[in-house]
Amino acid sequence: MKAPAGISPNTLTVARILLIPVGVYTLFLDGGDNATYQIISWCIYFTLGLTDIADGKWARQSNRITSLGTFLDPVADKALIGSAMISLSILGRFPWWITFLILFREIGITIFRLLVIRGGVIPASKGGKLKTAMQSFGIGFFMLPFPAWLDWFKYGFISVAIVLTITTAYDYLRSWYIKR
Repeated sequence: MKAPAGISPNTLTVARILLIPVGVYTLFLDGGDNATYQIISWCIYFTLGLTDIADGKWARQSNRITSLGTFLDPVADKALIGSAMISLSILGRFPWWITFLILFREIGITIFRLLVIRGGVIPASKGGKLKTAMQSFGIGFFMLPFPAWLDWFKYGFISVAIVLTITTAYDYLRSWYIKR
């Protein structure tokens, strides 16, 4: 992937972080009840989620993987997912207990990664990437103005995300413990 000089995969990651407030803003437009704004917000979050795929692929293909990018990319993911969950919970469209559970895990693992960084950055595992994708899809479905009869669909996705959230946290801690 060719880009102008000075633009890197890390630039894309930082741009993703800086654009998160736009997604939050659109979630709250018109009291959060306008289907058009819900779809626009979903499109913003979806596009920002796609940049997660793009910056990682770009970094790998151009051999531009950095410690900063390895750390910052999951932080951007957590900020994106966290902002959506908190906003949707405030609007009464997403269960607070799920928000707390996922944020507890995400903040806890981020702190853990910071504490053990002397041994090298712990990159996201395949399970962690799947967890992030399922969280993104699950939360994204709560943004969209689905009819109530499709609640099973969004709760099914978020249930899988919850299971992956817990199991990947365990895997991170277990793999660190085995390495030391």
